[in-house]
Amino acid sequence: MTMLVAPAVPRTWGERLRWTLTDGWIIARSNLVHWVRNPAAILNLLLYPVVMVLLFGYVFGSAMNVAGGGDYREFLMPGMFAQTMTLGVMSTMIVVTTGAARGITDRYRSMPISQSGVVLGRAFADMVNSVLELAILLGCGLVVGWSWHRGIGNALAAAGLLLLLRFALIWVGIYLGLILTPESASAAWMPLLPLTMLANTFVSPAQMPGWMGVIAEWNPLSATVAACRELFGNPGWGGDSWAAEHALPLAIGWPVLFTLIFLPLSARRYRRLGR
Repeated sequence: MTMLVAPAVPRTWGERLRWTLTDGWIIARSNLVHWVRNPAAILNLLLYPVVMVLLFGYVFGSAMNVAGGGDYREFLMPGMFAQTMTLGVMSTMIVVTTGAARGITDRYRSMPISQSGVVLGRAFADMVNSVLELAILLGCGLVVGWSWHRGIGNALAAAGLLLLLRFALIWVGIYLGLILTPESASAAWMPLLPLTMLANTFVSPAQMPGWMGVIAEWNPLSATVAACRELFGNPGWGGDSWAAEHALPLAIGWPVLFTLIFLPLSARRYRRLGR
């Protein structure tokens, strides 16, 4: 039976914030060391998006038409970037559920450390992984002929939107990981993968049936993809709906909304584990 030790909580808001950030960074370093020592997991994580780029870019891409015209691989790559950031929620869920099943979560909770720092550390580690993953995918895109055309500033802004989406979905993954079992978390890709495709990832919503196109236009993933295409200067016609015409504010608003909902839910769920 695990004995829980109540930590001495700092009294002031500033001390609590420093305590949380310090413990969060320690937990993040521990997660990153574990990640580096597991090269098979790194390979699996990085191989999937590269295979998808080659598959859709060269096998299916020859049969694809871009609404409004343009090169399909230039149209495809922003969608691949956003889909990879979205599917990262799977690795977050699996790591969190595995940690709970192996007793790692209980061990952290028995230690006098900030409980919010534990989930924050998980988010830090996943963000480091995501930056590396995005950098490799950008390099892969350059190899297959994709590029940005509106300057390095806009390209960095697009990368920031992609990482903002990933940051928000990390908290979704942590929350779901705290309420699911490892088996159910592993099966979550079945509904998640179609959701990433029911967007403007691979084709324009204008080329879909009417009801499907409406869902695709309002899919939060579509906002990030459309905004990135605009910032990169890549081809893509999103349509004339309100969602399509306000892709940039939605690309910021959706992730901020998800973070505001799931960050406190994750911290609360972690504190209430075992009750």
